[in-house]
Amino acid sequence: MIALDAIDRNILNLLQANGRMTNADLAERVHLSQSACLRRVRSLEAQGVIDRYVALIDPAKIGRRSIVFVEITVASQSDEVLSAFEAAVRQVPDVMECHLMSGDADYLLLVMAADVEDYARIHKDHLARLPGVSRVHSSFVLRTVSKTTVHPM
Repeated sequence: MIALDAIDRNILNLLQANGRMTNADLAERVHLSQSACLRRVRSLEAQGVIDRYVALIDPAKIGRRSIVFVEITVASQSDEVLSAFEAAVRQVPDVMECHLMSGDADYLLLVMAADVEDYARIHKDHLARLPGVSRVHSSFVLRTVSKTTVHPM
């Protein structure tokens, strides 16, 4: 864990809200000179605290209205099976996230689809064909109650 002071946390909160904020605006908001602020941001980047800058896309605006959580159980816990599954799932463009889990399922995937028919295609063409898969359990999101990309500081 990296030690963050109040200024670092303030910088991170502001950049999480607006990653395109200029250094001049950021420096003013955190009460630092522009050069001191830029040094802080570069240090946070170099330490990997700031991983990257991205544009967040509204999935509905690009026709991806269905969010599906998919629990996958694999036939074996061997390193070979897990590695093959993980390499293959990274190649499925509709899988937004994949997590190795404890509990009943081995993996939890977040899949974005246009609709139920599109998910059926994803399931048939990709998920059911992933190496080592023995069980797939899909749950469709009915309504998103809360969603954020902001990590509390």
